[in-house]
Amino acid sequence: MSLPYQVIRNRFSSLSFPAISRVFVSRYNLQLNSKMSNNANEELTLITENNGIRRIRLNNPKKQLSKLSIYCIYLHRHALSLDLLKSLKSAITKKSDKKPPRVIIICSSGKVFSAGHNLRELTDETGQAYHKDVFDACTQVMQLIQVVILMQDIEAPVIAEVNGLATAAGCQLVASCDIAIASESSKFATPGVNVGLFCSTPAVAVARAVPRKIAMQMLLTGEAITATEALKHGLVSKVVPHEDLEAETTRIAEKISSYSRSVMALGKASFYKQVQQSRDEAYREASDAMLRNLNYPDCQEGINAFIQKRQPVWKD
Repeated sequence: MSLPYQVIRNRFSSLSFPAISRVFVSRYNLQLNSKMSNNANEELTLITENNGIRRIRLNNPKKQLSKLSIYCIYLHRHALSLDLLKSLKSAITKKSDKKPPRVIIICSSGKVFSAGHNLRELTDETGQAYHKDVFDACTQVMQLIQVVILMQDIEAPVIAEVNGLATAAGCQLVASCDIAIASESSKFATPGVNVGLFCSTPAVAVARAVPRKIAMQMLLTGEAITATEALKHGLVSKVVPHEDLEAETTRIAEKISSYSRSVMALGKASFYKQVQQSRDEAYREASDAMLRNLNYPDCQEGINAFIQKRQPVWKD
């Protein structure tokens, strides 16, 4: 007799890689109660742009089946395949018809934000050269988000809007974004140890977002942390009810977009540059950034508006 779905879900709810679909287990077979969908013509990222806010929606819900144990089948959803990584990079750097975006939001549909790399692309059959292409593409996207040199990386703040599970490179993407807003049901994990592939590249971003011992616990156990724990440790900026997620992310994006674009770009670049430096070097970098900032027309407009008790009118 097959076990009820509720029993299966309860039994494996603590496992972290990736989302568990409805599974019915019998003595002799495994049966997935879901249909696979695959439309090669679908765009892997969907872009909308409104009032200076670019929303990029990951659109790779194809279910990649992978037996991790005799009892359950896991599903990869919004997997960061090589094609999706290329599409995401293109979506982030896409030239706007008018002005560049003031804020970028990265989100996805369904109960999984991103399940990380597509493991089917990391087998012996695809070869080491292909594997290198995957990791190089992933690194380029993460580095692109955390701007250090103006005019070379993404100057606009990037917000992760997380609903559901973010694992491995998906968790890395969240950690790399400037701000992350998560729903209460979201979970985060670096579960590569479950399949014998340590999450070394996700560790770069995660270890820079959470305390070292928390990062190592996630990496060594593969266990997921809740949205509340992620907030406590600094992996996300804010946790809200699912029904408020998009509205709250949009509110924050609109607040950011109301300020000077050039000032925000300088501030973001200076922030990521100085956090990599020693204290004394960081102060030299920050002081230089503020001196350059004072020469910006929008800075002088803002200071004069404050003195004159009026709202500033930004040129950029």
